[in-house]
Amino acid sequence: MATTDLDSSTVKTAYARWAPIYDAVCGPVMVKGRRAAASAARAIGGKILEVGVGTGLSFDDYDATTEITGIDLSAPMLEKARAKMASGRYPYVKDVQLMDAHSMTFADATFDCVVAQFVITLVANPEQVLSECHRVVKPGGRIILVNHLYSEVGVAAAVERWAAQRTRALGLRPEFPFARLQAWAHANKDAILVERRKVAPFGIYTLVCFERGGRAQAA
Repeated sequence: MATTDLDSSTVKTAYARWAPIYDAVCGPVMVKGRRAAASAARAIGGKILEVGVGTGLSFDDYDATTEITGIDLSAPMLEKARAKMASGRYPYVKDVQLMDAHSMTFADATFDCVVAQFVITLVANPEQVLSECHRVVKPGGRIILVNHLYSEVGVAAAVERWAAQRTRALGLRPEFPFARLQAWAHANKDAILVERRKVAPFGIYTLVCFERGGRAQAA
């Protein structure tokens, strides 16, 4: 049986501990998924919101065709992101804010694209966060997610269920199923699944893209 969702206090505590070593430990592990999400976002361009921006690891993956705003629940992680911004290397990163993705302060239809890398499986209420992403993206805009998703069957699924109980204190949840993302989209008539693909080379991560509005055919 899958475990319950993570609570925000567990995530805050875990990522305060991760902040000093996050880039060194997680940067190489997540690089393929991170670049895949940023590439998809750059193809849209314009104003991009990165939910769970963390230490700003993804800043190098964007360029001047984009205007990046980031939010995160972890103040220690954002300190690292602001230090990167202060270097002057990322003029296209306009702001990072301490904010809960469950209740964003942005106006409706603010962004051309919302990116959430390795985030949606970790929040207390994934469906609420998805609905907030849907609210702040413009009609015709995209919500781009990249994550490891639950294998659901076989040995891999058994390993993920075993690991789930042992990694929660680290702010991790390896057994989140795609079916929850799909169910959220089905319950929101303007949320259209336009892409779902494994990220090369090993397929550990899955990129999922939703569009707000009806301009594209569902994938």
